[in-house]
Amino acid sequence: MTAEAVEAERISGARSLRPLGGVLAAMAVSLTGTRISAIALPWFVLATTGSATRTGLVAFCEMVPYVVVKAFTGPLVDRAGPRSVSWVTDVISASAAGAIPLLHVLHMLSFWPLLVLVAVIGAARGPGDLAKEVMVPEAAERARMPLERAAGLAGVTERLASTVGLAIGGAAVAFLGPLTALTADAVCFASGSVIIALALPRRSAYASPAAEGPPEHEHRQEPEHEPGYWHRFGDGFRFLRQEPLLLTIIVTVGILNLLDAAFSSLLMPVWARESGHGPSAMGLAGSVMGFAAVGGSLIAAAVAHRMRRRLVFFGGFLLAGAPRFLVLAADAPMWAVLVVFAASGFGAGFLNPILGAITFERVPRPLLGRVNALGDSLAWAGIPLGGLIAGASVASFGLTAVLLAGGAAYFLTTTLTALRPEWRDMDRARAKGTTATETRQGPAH
Repeated sequence: MTAEAVEAERISGARSLRPLGGVLAAMAVSLTGTRISAIALPWFVLATTGSATRTGLVAFCEMVPYVVVKAFTGPLVDRAGPRSVSWVTDVISASAAGAIPLLHVLHMLSFWPLLVLVAVIGAARGPGDLAKEVMVPEAAERARMPLERAAGLAGVTERLASTVGLAIGGAAVAFLGPLTALTADAVCFASGSVIIALALPRRSAYASPAAEGPPEHEHRQEPEHEPGYWHRFGDGFRFLRQEPLLLTIIVTVGILNLLDAAFSSLLMPVWARESGHGPSAMGLAGSVMGFAAVGGSLIAAAVAHRMRRRLVFFGGFLLAGAPRFLVLAADAPMWAVLVVFAASGFGAGFLNPILGAITFERVPRPLLGRVNALGDSLAWAGIPLGGLIAGASVASFGLTAVLLAGGAAYFLTTTLTALRPEWRDMDRARAKGTTATETRQGPAH
């Protein structure tokens, strides 16, 4: 091979990796900003109002629009394209996040306008996160990368950005104040918008290089009229009804998300207070779990496409769920808590790569935005309720009883549902083909 041919191949390879690198970089900076905000915003509200109730209301006002708007913007993502939706929503999030410190400095920010700005951030984040998720399979196609590996890299990016973002947020709030941290949040969202605009091609993100048009001897008949929004929205429901595996995954993950939200938003803080370990123990345990999850995701990205999905999936949940509840209920020493959280994080690192690959394989590309929007929103629907249910339960039965019940619920959810026949399709889907270029195409509704 001549030197010119080698150089041309190198350039071609770099160009094929550029979209995937752009998507992962945009996910990284946006998620880092989100995690910075997760520390800076509650601290800002507590510092300015002194009210825990108002702090909880701010979190509620961000998550409810996130879930609801995300559910209804699937047709928009499929129609306008995830690239456009991603950079526009990141611009909106950056503007709303930047307005909070600006209006506070100008003495123009009261509590109710703050709630409106937080709701705008949540409403924009929903479709923005969805759009970045939808762009992964096409970027994997261009990089000629197995879906498990691409989904694994996305999982690594998510967990690493979450861990680093929390660390940056805590340090920024401690040394520079919450307003500076919120400004950094706005900069992260703006950076994500710029990365998407520069790294991703302008054409539709649904047309793969191998399917940019029909063969010359085929002529596609154009529809007489474009289906309306609600018809396209209903396509997502109609597709999910025909996919027992995806429905089972959504219900299972929805229950586990509620339990995880209860654990992180209330049970963990109450344990930190009652055990005397304090908030530093929460941060340490969360960091240990986060970095272990990054390690698990890296291994999943490298080898998950060669492993049996069902075995790895439920093994990961067995480590990630019940042990965290039980070690806190046992009043174990801190070193034991850290060991269990590290094992839980490692197991959790294998989950999202498998879930992402299954979704990308089973959902036709033109329906990906709608189906992912509905699935994610249904799976997240219980998150705003997790802390409320846990708080009432702890007040009635005590922390230890609720931790034991939560661990039992987590274990039963992941073991009993594993007996259902739908889960066998996890490995069957992979047997049909593991590369993104073999992803099913569906009718463009």
